[in-house]
Amino acid sequence: MAETMRAVAIRNSSGPASSLFITDIPKPTANPTSAIVKIRAFGLNRMDLLQREGKYPVPPQAPSTLGVEFSGVIESVGGQQGKGEEFKVGDEVFGLAYGGAYAEYINVSTHMLMRKPKELGWEAAAGIPETWITATQAMYLIGEFAPGKTILWHAGASSVSIAGIQLSKGDNAGAIFVTAGSQEKIDFCVGELGATAGYNYHTQDWAKEVLAATDGKGVDIIVDFVGQNYFQGNLDAAARDGRIVHLGAMSGTKLAAGVDMSAFVMKRLRFEGSSLRSRDEVYQGKLRNTLVEHALPLISRGEMKAELCAELEEKDQQNIVSKDRLGAWEYSQPSGQDLTGLSWCSWQAFHRADVLFYFLNTYYIE
Repeated sequence: MAETMRAVAIRNSSGPASSLFITDIPKPTANPTSAIVKIRAFGLNRMDLLQREGKYPVPPQAPSTLGVEFSGVIESVGGQQGKGEEFKVGDEVFGLAYGGAYAEYINVSTHMLMRKPKELGWEAAAGIPETWITATQAMYLIGEFAPGKTILWHAGASSVSIAGIQLSKGDNAGAIFVTAGSQEKIDFCVGELGATAGYNYHTQDWAKEVLAATDGKGVDIIVDFVGQNYFQGNLDAAARDGRIVHLGAMSGTKLAAGVDMSAFVMKRLRFEGSSLRSRDEVYQGKLRNTLVEHALPLISRGEMKAELCAELEEKDQQNIVSKDRLGAWEYSQPSGQDLTGLSWCSWQAFHRADVLFYFLNTYYIE
């Protein structure tokens, strides 16, 4: 009889948070290029919420179990590892997967594993892969960042931008600008993370402010999650030969009449969208190597931080708890579903308008 493990499943394949429950499923086995990791912590990302609701295009190679980032200990490993990987049983690791992290064990390509520095706890390590690799992809592989270039991170207090601001500072950006929806978030980005300046999109014309701060030149790289409402402003604020990296469309995808696209030609701009989960293992391995090169040593030394807003051990395990990084608590009762064994440990979230986007919730399976 095949071995089983506990995992979080979704009743009827999709639904609200109350559809989540613990069940037994077959334990995975390693293939020649993968490892089996006993999970100590895993992360909750916005894509998980969308997938749970049946609104996310899951890649064909992903298992039905939710969860793409995790930390844990290698239990077994295949025999065909990539050059320089050489993982072995007992190694403490963290990494990114196509899915399957809401479980006791995960089968994951060794291309997407990283050794956990001893300075990092399990929770912090599990909260790094998705956000930091997304920021790395946007900044280096698509935005073609190099020291001295200027960069604008929209949604500055979101976890991807929190990572990106620190990456930009650590790699000697010429200037780092952010947009955010409150002065408190701007103060956090500038005072704690090291951004050069920030602009409140409710009260300021951020595109004009960026142009003024750069003597009319604009910025070399813009990383955007907003879409429709920022499209024209991005074209205006971009420098000649600038790169606009499009990672999301929280304001919508349909452009308003009257958008002036002449900057694409006049400034020789490049606008490129991207996603991470749909990429193949070779591409994701390249991103892993970039993160290890540019960020992991600084994170290990405490010069960059995987930002956790709070940590707790929730005694009432029938509560699913989320917290906006600026303070708004939200409780969701799972309606009697069996969540015994799932203890909620830490999170980071970014609140915009009336929507709470979860970025760095880290949980234990015990």
